[in-house]
Amino acid sequence: MTLGCKVNQYESEAIAEEFEKYGFIIGRFSEKCGIYIINTCTVTAESDRKTRQMIRRAARHNPSAYILVTGCYAQLNPGKTAGIDGVDFVCGNRNKLRLIDAALGLIASGEKNGAADIKVDEIRNAPIEPMCIRASERTRAFVKIEDGCDNRCAYCIVPEARGSVRSKAPADVIAEVRGLVANGYREIVLTGIETASYGKDFPDGYRLAELIADVDKIPGVERIRLGSLEPSLMKPDFVDKLAKVKHLCPNFHLSMQSGSSGVLASMKRRYNAETIEKYIGYIREKIPGVTFTADIIVGFPGETEEQYLETESFVRRVKFTHLHVFPYSKRPGTVAAEMENQIPENVKNERLQRLETAEREVLFDMAGDYIGKQKEVLFESCEDGRAVGHTPEFLEVAVITPDDLHNQVKTVKLNGFDGGIFTGFII
Repeated sequence: MTLGCKVNQYESEAIAEEFEKYGFIIGRFSEKCGIYIINTCTVTAESDRKTRQMIRRAARHNPSAYILVTGCYAQLNPGKTAGIDGVDFVCGNRNKLRLIDAALGLIASGEKNGAADIKVDEIRNAPIEPMCIRASERTRAFVKIEDGCDNRCAYCIVPEARGSVRSKAPADVIAEVRGLVANGYREIVLTGIETASYGKDFPDGYRLAELIADVDKIPGVERIRLGSLEPSLMKPDFVDKLAKVKHLCPNFHLSMQSGSSGVLASMKRRYNAETIEKYIGYIREKIPGVTFTADIIVGFPGETEEQYLETESFVRRVKFTHLHVFPYSKRPGTVAAEMENQIPENVKNERLQRLETAEREVLFDMAGDYIGKQKEVLFESCEDGRAVGHTPEFLEVAVITPDDLHNQVKTVKLNGFDGGIFTGFII
């Protein structure tokens, strides 16, 4: 069971491949299994709640199963994790592949641990754990290129759970992508905890732009997509380099968090809304047809109604095609948790609903720009005569077809929009 971000999803796939090397058969979490592994998240209070819920659910599925817990919640709360009934082993984010040895040891003992074994190490300056995947359950293959974050945003506990920036060696990234392409993957997603900081720890100036350019040269790569990006990365010199990348998808997910410069300053973000709006305008000039998606937090401590409206106005002007909107969640140990003027939950939820309404209205307004156009769609799922996939701009498209189009790219003429998904027919 994987909770949380794309990095966790990648790491779970790497862990599964290691277990397969030892002859294990990977089942579904909903099935009765002999071993359950829960890869946890702690980015919000809701993430914590789901983590504990999934651990208890595993114990109910099979009370005699071995339960192994890893990830961010386990890193920050090893004692609480170990105290949940049924847990046998807890490790954090430093050495997730030690789960194999833990599982083999439990099997050899033939019995569950009376008290969970805790192996959570200091994460701050740990080297990046060597991981590599050969396959993915998804049509888009995630490749983790970086771990950790050196930002100190007022609301975020992730640096404490993930440590400082550590980048995967370029040669290792290139080799991993080559292997995935050879195994038939058409789209590669380069991701990390703070993807924009890739190479910050290298002494030679090799950074994310250089890595993208090198991945672009790999024979057989059809699409390159990037994980969530810190907006201050998108300076003109970086964008000029991206504009030369042949296979880069024209879609960027920005971890904006707010469209109000006042709120961004309180959050201790490294940019203001006006600067990023200018960057976005420049990107649109250099990369025609580019689209943007974003993360937004509403109800940050001290956020006024006027500041919320600044964010809503920003969303409408920039025309994000999709938003991940979160109500602010107090994280113990962060600066924001101690701030005055905490926003009531009902106000947070009301602002969330208003911003989601604005998102839908923006997308409806933009939909007309795409109707009648032809787009290349990489299909990811096919069921009951309906195939669904995404364009390079990350527009979701569905077509009616009797064929299994999974992992195929087809030209589709868009002819409709139902509020969330475009419809069309294959040319």
